[in-house]
Amino acid sequence: MEFFIISMLNGLSYGLLLFMLSSGLTLIFSMMGVLNFAHASFYMVGAYVGYTVSRLVGFWPALVIAPLVVGALGAVFERLCLRRVHKFGHVPELLITFGLSYVILELVQLIWGRIAVEFRPPELLQGPVFTLINHSAKGLSMVWGAAPAEMCSAADAAVRLVCSPFPATRGFMMLVALVMLVSVWLLLTRTRIGLVIQAALTHPEAVESLGHNVPAVFMMVFGAGAALAGLAGVIGGSTFLTEPSMAATVGSVIFVVVVVGGMGSLSGAFLASVLIGVIQTFAVAFDYSVGSLAAQMGVQLSPGAQGNTLVKLTISQVAPILPYLFLVLILIFRPKGLLGTREG
Repeated sequence: MEFFIISMLNGLSYGLLLFMLSSGLTLIFSMMGVLNFAHASFYMVGAYVGYTVSRLVGFWPALVIAPLVVGALGAVFERLCLRRVHKFGHVPELLITFGLSYVILELVQLIWGRIAVEFRPPELLQGPVFTLINHSAKGLSMVWGAAPAEMCSAADAAVRLVCSPFPATRGFMMLVALVMLVSVWLLLTRTRIGLVIQAALTHPEAVESLGHNVPAVFMMVFGAGAALAGLAGVIGGSTFLTEPSMAATVGSVIFVVVVVGGMGSLSGAFLASVLIGVIQTFAVAFDYSVGSLAAQMGVQLSPGAQGNTLVKLTISQVAPILPYLFLVLILIFRPKGLLGTREG
């Protein structure tokens, strides 16, 4: 039971990290109609800027400063580059953001090097937030923080005792992602700023006639989306690994999340992120092959079939491609996504 709970929480935490990334991309697309190929690069910049700032003033100031810096860089890019090609259509927008991703990668490698940097979380987030203890006789129990050594060692060899800690960094990641979800939703649906932002996309002339600067609104939206990616970078970089390839690791997955959830749907991005995070985590955890599953179900395979590569293939080995298989199925049976309203 503790295996299922810890795996589920790990899947939720990874899924919520994907949501932190995809929320900014969804915001930019839904408000501006721009599919930003450099979004994962802003995530990487957030991690590296957070690493540098944390070495100077600590992690908690870096958690605020890094997203502001990344958001400012995104706003400057929109003002100086993206705005100039916006009138030419979507293809130039895709190409310029695609080129920006390579420019950012080279700059990161030039400034911070090609190897991973040690971005450690603060002392408060080091260690487990709680520990699940599964005792074969006493059942399942939970201890806040790290469990004492005597609670994780059985005096009787016949007693099965398993201690499963859940990292505090993942718990903090889940908390920040949920706060981000509520904050963005309230901003877009319950404030005047959100109404202006949504109206600027569909009725820009009417918004301008009311005295609002539509290009400035778009610049603010793009900067806000980049800032959300920067915030995810600080948390993801300190939880996992801060290296130049971190953008490529999550870049394709967040586009899968946006398409599966529905283009421009914030609630769809949240649902798709959680589903993909949980599915991929459990696929890695259950290391069974087709042959072993058949044996457990009492199915006898022929000697020739047992030597087949596909039969030996484990679920954990195909885990990296599961999001893309999910994407293919969604595009076939529901092209507008899980909660989307527009096709494609």
